[in-house]
Amino acid sequence: MTEPFETTVVGSMPKPPWLYRQAAMDAKESDHHGGGADWLLSGQELHEAQNDAVRLAIYDQETAGVRVISDGEQRRKSYLTHITSQLGGIDYETLAEKWIRDGRRLARVGRCIGPVEWRGPIVVDDLTFLLTQTTSPVKVTLPGPMTVVDSIFDDHYGDERSFAMAVADAINKEAKALDARGPAVIQFDEPVFSRYPDKVAEWGIEALNRAADGLIAQTAVHVCYSYAMPGVPRPITPSYPKLLVELEKSEIDQLALEFQAPQLDPALLELCPSKIILFGCIDNANPEIENSSAIAQRLLEAAKHHDPTKLMAAPDCGLVPLTQPIARAKLSALFRGAQIAREQLEHPRREPHGHHGHQHGHDH
Repeated sequence: MTEPFETTVVGSMPKPPWLYRQAAMDAKESDHHGGGADWLLSGQELHEAQNDAVRLAIYDQETAGVRVISDGEQRRKSYLTHITSQLGGIDYETLAEKWIRDGRRLARVGRCIGPVEWRGPIVVDDLTFLLTQTTSPVKVTLPGPMTVVDSIFDDHYGDERSFAMAVADAINKEAKALDARGPAVIQFDEPVFSRYPDKVAEWGIEALNRAADGLIAQTAVHVCYSYAMPGVPRPITPSYPKLLVELEKSEIDQLALEFQAPQLDPALLELCPSKIILFGCIDNANPEIENSSAIAQRLLEAAKHHDPTKLMAAPDCGLVPLTQPIARAKLSALFRGAQIAREQLEHPRREPHGHHGHQHGHDH
């Protein structure tokens, strides 16, 4: 990182309406086996259209001032099944029902029916394409082991920890294949960490370290309270205090954390001083555009509790639930908020003589 409050994304961006028909988020189907929504094209046409959607996602991020970008996950129906369905030992033909996310909901999920194995590159071509379309530093995302284990019915290992370590080894092979292409960041998505802080301490960090072992790129882990869904409670449990203590001990370089929607206290950042923090300033469930000066205030508040050169401005989570215009406006607000915060950090405002409260916009 070169300066405080550099802007980045968590991963996903909305898909263009000409590419994809988004189904309503259904608690039982949702994204756990890619059901419900569909591509509007097929074959070579779909491939070309996804390429164009990636170009558009890059343009939208760069135009909004995002410094470390993703491909917007434009080729993925689901951040999770896009990867897990390509692993050996996982079956999405015969689904099982399982309570997931700490009993938050009953979902129809794939099953683990044999040893989990990496059969060869899954998203390496996607990353290769992204790298040919931009000179920005890029990040690529993979589902984290604990979230995979929570999202699949285990018919083979009979023990969550063993299942998680096998998943971690398979994901590490994909991560190493990605790493060889030279991304800036490889991120592991672990939304379920917020739901199982005890398991995180028991084996979650160990599995995460295994997934990230031996990488040259910066490594990141994303933790949130998962996507908001109609009719499904989204309890904001006070798991961060325990979680951040555990994450501080991990070998991961960056923590992408949700702070905006639940309005968590930035003082929590004192628990993970060594990490680069992607500080969530944008709510992905609320279409209202955040105010740039409010974003700046949140970032400056965070900077009281964490080294500002280790703070990045980011959304809480992937932006896929929003429309394209709203996602663009939110990223733009994020960039401007970060800009304001940087300026105030470098030049703390002093009251000009005799002009109380008239200092906005005239102090350049």
